[in-house]
Amino acid sequence: DPNRPKSDSEDIVDVLLRVRKERDLPFHLTLDHIKAVTMDIISAGTDTSAAMVVWAMTELLKNPTIMKKAQDELRSVIPDKTFIEEDDIVKLEYLKAIVKETFRFHPPAPLLLVRESLNKCTVQGYDILPKTLVFVNAWAIGRDPKFWNEPEIFLPERFLESSIDFRGHDFELIPFGAGRKMCPGMHHGVANIEMALANLLYSFDWELPAGMNREDIDTDVIPGITMKKKDPLCLIAKKFSPSLPND
Repeated sequence: DPNRPKSDSEDIVDVLLRVRKERDLPFHLTLDHIKAVTMDIISAGTDTSAAMVVWAMTELLKNPTIMKKAQDELRSVIPDKTFIEEDDIVKLEYLKAIVKETFRFHPPAPLLLVRESLNKCTVQGYDILPKTLVFVNAWAIGRDPKFWNEPEIFLPERFLESSIDFRGHDFELIPFGAGRKMCPGMHHGVANIEMALANLLYSFDWELPAGMNREDIDTDVIPGITMKKKDPLCLIAKKFSPSLPND
């Protein structure tokens, strides 16, 4: 709407509309282009974020001690709220560690976007010629015992005393890639995952269906660009009600 009041800050649609109007581009930026870019950002962030929340809940149900520790943090650090808000997330160190560990253990895209070498180079004894297509296996890097202690164990505590992050500076954890081809929706995706997971753990207690044990939870995946759980995760949610003090 060209007549709507202008905000102090621009979102991505504002920027694209302004660029379309003000700049001389080597191609014609149409409204269809802008709609396509917006849809890519929303759909890519939604699909991968949903898959990551499922993987996080899968690992928490397999590791109930970790789930309880996360819920204790949430309910003690942020008591008496209807739901967790964005400003609350910064206080939740253990929840953030769980999200990092989920990115390590179940990266949303096991293979990063393909790269093409510009010049001849040598990587660990292999000669890479110009215009060679190179695939980076983020899944294998996240489980490499040269960089991770007990890599096959889901252990959020490994990040509590570590400065390793997934923002492209620490190459042992690159679920979003690094450099110029790093995922532009990283912050959007991480915020979605942290908010969804925090509210699920804050507002509900979770159980497996009757007759199912945590050893029965499978971690088979559907092959594809996004690493999704093959079989749906079926859980029972019970609304959390904090105990009231005695009168």
